[in-house]
Amino acid sequence: MLALPLRYFLFCFVLQTVRWHIELQPWASPTPSLNYEASRFLKYISTSQISCEHMNLNSLKGYSKTTKKPWSICLDERFSLIHRIRSKQCRLYSLGLGNDDSQFELGMASSGCEVHRFDPSARAAHSQEGPRLWYHRLSIDWRDPNPAVAAHRLRSSTKKLGTVLNEFGHQKIDVLKADVESAEWKILENLILEDVVEQIGQLVFEVHIHWPGFEVSGNDSTVVRYWYSLLRELELKDFRLFHTYKDLSKPQMFLKKEAFNASSCYTLSWLPSALTQVF
Repeated sequence: MLALPLRYFLFCFVLQTVRWHIELQPWASPTPSLNYEASRFLKYISTSQISCEHMNLNSLKGYSKTTKKPWSICLDERFSLIHRIRSKQCRLYSLGLGNDDSQFELGMASSGCEVHRFDPSARAAHSQEGPRLWYHRLSIDWRDPNPAVAAHRLRSSTKKLGTVLNEFGHQKIDVLKADVESAEWKILENLILEDVVEQIGQLVFEVHIHWPGFEVSGNDSTVVRYWYSLLRELELKDFRLFHTYKDLSKPQMFLKKEAFNASSCYTLSWLPSALTQVF
């Protein structure tokens, strides 16, 4: 019997470990129903799974400004973030657009975090705007650019978060904040499938539910089942929801319908339940 080459076993190992799709949760009812799917999903994103007493920058020494949006991070002593901020070892990645409020990033930088803001409308490819604040003209996506497409034909530079981490030489992100206008679902899926989420301390995502989101297909009940399944995958990665903000200033829409007493926009904050203090 001929010995199989090592590359064959490596190839088989990769096939067994790479995930291409998340596992969908069972339907919320015996027959697929938007009412049941929406009820389950909205209850899930509105229910805290772990407690946190200190959730804003105002609790940090020397910080007096308030942010326009509730970008809630957990600063309880039992978790690592507050200790990494005090020791000037924390790192924040912020994904957003040019019109997004930057007060949160400025506050984190002034409090001791190394802040990297990824914004496709930034003036320069890479620029340092303060002692601990960098801007990158880069859009974080759920896929890397097609190598067959010339760089000058791309509207902006887009890369997966895992690719950026490797290029920057960063092993850890203490906080990942994202306001990416409905790209969040596919980006979050990519972070889960490629295990990049395991390199992140806390997640603060603005999620939009007025339409399915980029490249999310199917009828309404299928879309909501996918959203719910994605968040349950995050839970399987040991992340727990500790804060939810329902934005009443945005249109009160759920998949283009005024229904379920839902807002079109929520800000959700998670942290790993097993996160320990790091000094």
